[in-house]
Amino acid sequence: MEVKAFGKNISVAQKKLQPVVQAVRGKPVAEALRILQFLPSPAARDIAKVVKSAAANAENNMKMNPDALRVVSITATEGLRLKRFDPMSRGRAGRKLKRHSHVVVVVDEREA
Repeated sequence: MEVKAFGKNISVAQKKLQPVVQAVRGKPVAEALRILQFLPSPAARDIAKVVKSAAANAENNMKMNPDALRVVSITATEGLRLKRFDPMSRGRAGRKLKRHSHVVVVVDEREA
């Protein structure tokens, strides 16, 4: 039985999350958390929270063995885009997009 956890409106662009997401896809949960702990990207902390949440959901709600869990799939999709304005030359205003992302983590027990 697959168990999901969602991280919504993480204030990092989807493009910056992709290498971090690919590093943990298909790994056991314990190994994925270890990898995320030592990655230099600041976004790794946000993804680690979602992975921990998915593992806790599986353990508490579905009574799965936490040592046998692995990350089946993990995706980062585009979320909210905040539009902000900064001053530019000659008295103009330039628009900046502050991009956010949604992360979905699916964990399941390893098959024997």
